[in-house]
Amino acid sequence: MAPSSKADKKGAADAGAWMFNVVTSVGIIIVNKALMATYGFSYATTLTGMHFATTTLMTVVLRWLGYIQASHLPFPELLKFVVFANFSIVGMNVSLMWNSVGFYQIAKLSIIPVSCLLEVFFDKIRYSRDTKLSIGVVLLGVGVCTVTDVSVNAKGFIAAFIAVWSTSLQQYYVHYLQRKYSLSSFNLLGHTAPSQAATLLLLGPFLDYWLTNKRIDTYDYNAVSVMFIVLSCIIAVGTNLSQFICIGRFTAVSFQVLGHMKTVLVLIMGFFFFGKDGLNLHVVLGMTIAVVGMIWYSNASSKPGGKERRSLSLPTSRQQKPSNLSESNEHDGKV
Repeated sequence: MAPSSKADKKGAADAGAWMFNVVTSVGIIIVNKALMATYGFSYATTLTGMHFATTTLMTVVLRWLGYIQASHLPFPELLKFVVFANFSIVGMNVSLMWNSVGFYQIAKLSIIPVSCLLEVFFDKIRYSRDTKLSIGVVLLGVGVCTVTDVSVNAKGFIAAFIAVWSTSLQQYYVHYLQRKYSLSSFNLLGHTAPSQAATLLLLGPFLDYWLTNKRIDTYDYNAVSVMFIVLSCIIAVGTNLSQFICIGRFTAVSFQVLGHMKTVLVLIMGFFFFGKDGLNLHVVLGMTIAVVGMIWYSNASSKPGGKERRSLSLPTSRQQKPSNLSESNEHDGKV
């Protein structure tokens, strides 16, 4: 009874964490689309800095209330994470500016195989044939949904290459740091969010001016646009937290594979909010293939041998770590 009950609780917590991430991620996409398309706030990097500043404020309040305990993250590890994360944000923005929408989507899809490569190389993960095939089906389905015109140039390819690898490394590093230093999602956010907020708020206005030729101080702020900015920052707190929770509970690859469910939901919500022009037969076909692939992946990777580590690779104390990790996952599961 006890093992079964524990497994049921873990399954419920995993599902809750995943739904938390899906709701906040889709919500922030809809809000940001309205903010940028309707109200002309095109300062994406600076807005991301605002998101992390709000997240930092949340971690300060939670630490003051006692929900975040003292923890340690070495400065070199923090520096590497911030470099990966900021290159990911900047790289994605520049890739979208320099590449066609089709090649941008292909670059985003390639994060999955790169994440697989990182897990195979660093964590000695071995994937079964069914798991590999299911990932391929997901990539095919999302590609059919989203990839349209494909054109690429040299500088666009370099930007996409940097974006893909930095994003994959950042997401792998979330899981790595949580395991190695027994950090909960709250703890890790408490360490990383202030540094990301400071660097993005410092560099964001200059980068946004370079990308859009518009200065953020000349933007025509009004009550409605400010309300959308505040709403975006509030939802971003949940998005940042849920991303760390999901990658900590699963892996970067699982996060990416199942994360494409958000792409499908965004397309469906775009149909309801913005009309049926973006929804046609090949998009519906692609969404169907992607959902089938996600279900197949969930089933294949959870089977014995579907996705397993050949050897342990983290040089940490094996006696104390399982207890600490259990406490961290239990703490995240209460969110």
